[in-house]
Amino acid sequence: MTHQSFSIFGSIRRSRWLITCDHASNFVPPEINGGDLGIGTANMNRHIAYDIGAQSTALILGELLNAPVICSNFSRLVIDPNRGIDDPTLVMHLYDGTIIPANRAVDDKEKKRRIEHYYQPYHNALAELASVREDPIIIAMHSFSPQLIGRAPRPWEIGVLHAAGGGLLGISLIKRLRQEHGLTIGDNEPYAGHLPGDSIDQHALQQNRLNALIELRQDLIETAEGQTQWAQLLATALTDTLKYTKL
Repeated sequence: MTHQSFSIFGSIRRSRWLITCDHASNFVPPEINGGDLGIGTANMNRHIAYDIGAQSTALILGELLNAPVICSNFSRLVIDPNRGIDDPTLVMHLYDGTIIPANRAVDDKEKKRRIEHYYQPYHNALAELASVREDPIIIAMHSFSPQLIGRAPRPWEIGVLHAAGGGLLGISLIKRLRQEHGLTIGDNEPYAGHLPGDSIDQHALQQNRLNALIELRQDLIETAEGQTQWAQLLATALTDTLKYTKL
């Protein structure tokens, strides 16, 4: 197997910020069912396979903050790097109404193989990237669907997720973003906080590092123009948050 499960951009950048993109790619390595999960191209281009627009936005944000960016190089449907190893949704069988045929027969042996070849190398690289920085601040970039099948439309342009007891930066960032005119900001929306064993838990909460998980609505960052605009807004808001808040 020659596929590398992660890419690092700007590793020599030396600000405190460290940007992660857990769901950067919809790529399925060829050793998994010939590179085909059995759901077709249209579904592989939906949010169920990766976070649309998140990688490009993260890369621009990394440049603006002089921060390294680490991105996964495999679809979240292969194995989800933003889940704990014991999480039942680590390998999804059904997601937003779509059955994942290539995951139906995934047993403990295959799950272990995917952990060893994709999940763990990504997390090892992230841990190493954080360990060589002094007092790093981890910003996890994600995007969310404007509407899940059979659910109400999601009104937020941006959501900031923060964990109880470890979310001071996220809470302060929400306050700063509320200074922006016309934004509907989700406070632990469209999802609540963090899950045990997820990326922020592994690399920030357990080490008492400042952190925030940022969710951008996918229709706002589908284009290069939208990605640049939101990266610029976030770079300013994050810099202001760190500068004017006692963190």
